Amino acid sequence: MAEIIQKDGTWVFDGDALRLTPGRDKNVGLLRRTLGELTVPLEALAGVSFEQGKKAGRLRLRLRDGADPLQHATGGRLSEPHDPYQLLVEGDRFGVAEYFADEVRNALLLEEVPSGAVESYLLPGPSVPLSVSAGDGTASFDGECVKLEWNWKTEEAKAAAGARTLPVTEITAVEWHPAAGLGNGHLRFTVRGAATKAPPKYDPNAVELWGFKKDPLMALVAAAVQARLPHPSGAPEDAAPGSREPLAPAPPAVPAGDEHDVLLRRLRELGGLHRDGVLTDEEFAVAKQAVLRRM
Repeated sequence: MAEIIQKDGTWVFDGDALRLTPGRDKNVGLLRRTLGELTVPLEALAGVSFEQGKKAGRLRLRLRDGADPLQHATGGRLSEPHDPYQLLVEGDRFGVAEYFADEVRNALLLEEVPSGAVESYLLPGPSVPLSVSAGDGTASFDGECVKLEWNWKTEEAKAAAGARTLPVTEITAVEWHPAAGLGNGHLRFTVRGAATKAPPKYDPNAVELWGFKKDPLMALVAAAVQARLPHPSGAPEDAAPGSREPLAPAPPAVPAGDEHDVLLRRLRELGGLHRDGVLTDEEFAVAKQAVLRRM
């Protein structure tokens, strides 16, 4: 088992899954604190990295495409304080972070976990019921219906239509965008037969967000709904997740120089584990082939 305890949170890896617990430090984002502890199965991971800075470092998990409804709903747009898959590491724990990352990498190699997309969610999404008030309204979700209610800041034309109740069976897509610069963000639901190009300010199926403290919590509503929609792998093979637009062909993956060095180091480590009797001949052969394929 590998464990790293920081003010930012505690990560524990038992060989089968990672348990990510947010810390109580004031700099821990509201979304992470609200989401609480996450259990990430090993098969949901595409990789792990540790980035060392002058005073602090950062552990990052990279999940496989389609494994997590939160990442799909937010499109990777969560900022660092709110991203549950990042951990701030203090300078005196760099060695522990490196060891933790190596343990996870070794497990991925030994179990031959592929890094490609998955066909079903491997994480359940946030618990329901959920209710978040931010921007120009309140979004609530009980697992079956989304309810949108408006406040005094809502544009009159949108508020005049009254509260909205959207059965999840009628929702075809959900998207969350944070406010950026002078641009407002939004939580928007696409409803079957009611698609619109209206800005979120006027869209009765969207909550407009202005960049205030509780805005990131709307991402939890988006993720909880996304977890109950058909998985993006159900789209045509040439379509982007959550859309019907064809993707441009992906360029072939070419290992960077740094990654090549890491893989060489991993081969040496595996050889040492084999010589010390930690790995059997069969385990060593499997792990070695997994590394060589990535090179």
